[in-house]
Amino acid sequence: MTMVSEIMTRGVKALSPSDSVVMAARAMEELNVGVVPVCDGQKLVGMVTDRDITIRGVAHGLGGEGTRLEQIMSPQVQWCFEDESVDEVLNNMADGQIRRMPVVDREKRLVGMVTLGDVAAKAGHHDVGESLSEISEPAAPDRSRRQASGGSTSRSG
Repeated sequence: MTMVSEIMTRGVKALSPSDSVVMAARAMEELNVGVVPVCDGQKLVGMVTDRDITIRGVAHGLGGEGTRLEQIMSPQVQWCFEDESVDEVLNNMADGQIRRMPVVDREKRLVGMVTLGDVAAKAGHHDVGESLSEISEPAAPDRSRRQASGGSTSRSG
């Protein structure tokens, strides 16, 4: 049985809740990633994604040097332990529709990240395609704003 610690990426860059959104965007650009863990010291407290910056930040007039990550990050983070099996984590990723997951030790200190790519490339896992299919199921769009403004979202013919 392969453990997460055997395939995860170590030495992950993390930012602080008080760091700016611009700092997160620059880190994402430099590292060519779309997510950065947010830690208070070594303790994982959230995640910020490129989507968080766009949807929670820019779309609401936030996003400059004065906007802190704690204002836009996702504080409810699904994570796994480094000593969990890859099979268990892959199931959790599929259930939560997550492509990448922070890895913590038993004191909840960030020790790495595991992605579907790690599972496919390093563990040679046969269920990655099925998990990716489940993770990639499209979500129903939120049309509440359009309906509330009087627009119709249905067609009849």
